[in-house]
Amino acid sequence: MSEQNSGELTPKPSLGGAKKDLSMESRLLLAFGLMGVVLLVSQYILPQPPEPPKKAAAKAAPAAAKPDDQQAPPADKPAGPATGKSAAKTDGKSAAATKPAASVTAASEQDYVIETALYKITFTNRGALVKSWILKKYKDSKGKPLELVNTRAAGKANFPFAIRYRDGQGAHEINKALFEAKPSPDNLGIDFEYASGGAFARKTFRFSGASYLARVTSELRENNAPRQHLLSWRGGFGDETVIGAAASQHAVLFDRDAQKLVSHIGKDVPGGVYIQRGNFTFAGLQDTYFAAVALPAENAPFEVHMVNDHLPNAIDEKEDYFAGVSVGGEATNQFQLFVGPKDLDLMRAISPRLDQLVDWGWFGVIAKPLFLALSWLNNKYVHNYGWSIIILTIIINFLMLPLKFTSLKSMRAMSALQPEMKKINDKYSGMSMRDPRKQKQQEEVMDLYKKHGVNPASGCVPMLLQIPFFFAYYKVLSVSIEMRGAHWLWVSDLSRPEDLAIRVLPLLMIASQFVMQKMTPNTSGDPAQQKMLLMMPLFLGFMFYGQSSGLVLYWLTGNLVGILQQWFFNRMAPAPAPATVPAAKRNPKK
Repeated sequence: MSEQNSGELTPKPSLGGAKKDLSMESRLLLAFGLMGVVLLVSQYILPQPPEPPKKAAAKAAPAAAKPDDQQAPPADKPAGPATGKSAAKTDGKSAAATKPAASVTAASEQDYVIETALYKITFTNRGALVKSWILKKYKDSKGKPLELVNTRAAGKANFPFAIRYRDGQGAHEINKALFEAKPSPDNLGIDFEYASGGAFARKTFRFSGASYLARVTSELRENNAPRQHLLSWRGGFGDETVIGAAASQHAVLFDRDAQKLVSHIGKDVPGGVYIQRGNFTFAGLQDTYFAAVALPAENAPFEVHMVNDHLPNAIDEKEDYFAGVSVGGEATNQFQLFVGPKDLDLMRAISPRLDQLVDWGWFGVIAKPLFLALSWLNNKYVHNYGWSIIILTIIINFLMLPLKFTSLKSMRAMSALQPEMKKINDKYSGMSMRDPRKQKQQEEVMDLYKKHGVNPASGCVPMLLQIPFFFAYYKVLSVSIEMRGAHWLWVSDLSRPEDLAIRVLPLLMIASQFVMQKMTPNTSGDPAQQKMLLMMPLFLGFMFYGQSSGLVLYWLTGNLVGILQQWFFNRMAPAPAPATVPAAKRNPKK
């Protein structure tokens, strides 16, 4: 029977073989690396007359989809016969007590709402599914209440908590059946039950008014025999209104034995269906700021199916590969369920390993302490993350003051050597870069630097000092839920670019970069190199224009502190008068 007719969406084969795009973190690191190389190498190359300028594969298509009903379960993951554990007790009742004596169905489809101060969840008794899961304290990127369920995918994929058989087939009859629903007296729970034609299914959901943690139980029997199954959340999870939502949504699991987090975006799910069975701390879905993960009991057998679903996105209707997940694997499944923000304190209170969901990136050793320092400043004193970024940036820059002054002294000494540098350059001017005598020029330059104790890379140091903190701030602003929606003056969200038609912070950053560039001692007498260095503020402005406002605020603050420090250094240590060196005779061409 076709899965598509039953409301189950066919998982597509993985695109894992396609080339992966570089992440924004990788692109920024590459850009800064190229800038550093240009600044260092240009000191030896640009003084020479420029040579005349020389005149100067599509991605593989996705593999064809293989229907779910033609897809055999992996050979190393057999469904296996039902075990005694599959008929384990549920809420103190034995499996024998759940044997249906008669048909249990509802007369019509009906919605049920469970609402607290934290969330509003809408259930339907059609399949005992969740139609909507709204986090009331958060907004989507359009300012509307944050909906975690991709309701647009309902026509192609079942709503969350649909049953999936362990052999990979969709339980379409159960998922379309009308369950009898019994809300709890406190309206913090609901029981669903269905029995007909030898099939029996039960799902229970229990919530807390002051927590994002819930308890879920499912039980399935067919012809009075336990039937192993999983509960699914497919069709996407999280804020669907952000650009590139599919790329930010991951299916995840944490292997308790290997102490390892496994994470896949939809298009990279191995084989289109990735099955793991083991001892897991948690498994489920996440986007950048929110997570929906099941937490099974320790040492309890647990199975996870990661899948990819081809669905239109909410921005331009183009189809993307969204991650989906199914969890459970027994005839009776019991687990805790966390659906909420990836708040570190909140997650640690539930499970110490849940903080693995926050990816601090390559510079995590700086990013995480930086976030903790920002949170401490904000919570204890400032109560605004924008001002906290400014204060912490000022503190970081002043802690680096001795190292920066050492760099400035080296640059000042290098600037004083320009007459001698010009003498060497004039001596070898007009020579081709391939001329063997050019090597002699480089040797004379390095001897000059060594004689006066000058570091030729000193001009790069102030910028290089900022790069680790730049990436740390980038990660903090990209992954911490506290920064999402944090405002400062005219900026409505520090984790995103300004909403203004002309963004003010990047323009201020460009202006401050120009001022600092003009105040910094010139380490090269070559006009071409000076012009190139003056282009750096424009390059940085272009690179920062689309970045988060908090990141631009950090760099702008660093520039303003750098201008103040440079002014103070220039007042305390005036530049020495450059020595007058007679012009050298040119080496005749041979």
